[in-house]
Formats: sequence, C-alpha cells, structure tokens
Amino acid sequence: MGKFDRRKTQKMKRRKGQAKKKARLKRMRTATTKSAVPRKAAAKKSTAPPKN
Repeated sequence: MGKFDRRKTQKMKRRKGQAKKKARLKRMRTATTKSAVPRKAAAKKSTAPPKN
C-alpha cells in the first residue's frame, strides 16, 4: 500500500468520471444553446394533452 493509494480508489474514479461527464454536457449545452432552444420548444408542443 503506497503513500498515495487512497486517492486512486474505484469510488474516486467513478466520481471523477461523473464530474467530467457533467462538465462535457455543460460545455455541449453552452456551445449549442441557440440551436437547442427551438428544439425544446418544438418538443413541448408535440406532447399529447393530459387525459382526464
């Protein structure tokens, strides 16, 4: 067991991966904000009305 082994745990790898994934998604969102907004609006319009 080395001096720095506690930093390389599987849990930390998962957390780091999750953080990188979120950062990547955030970058993608900010890069395509203008083109993504109309698509979201269009998707909302196409949803079926709630059944009562």
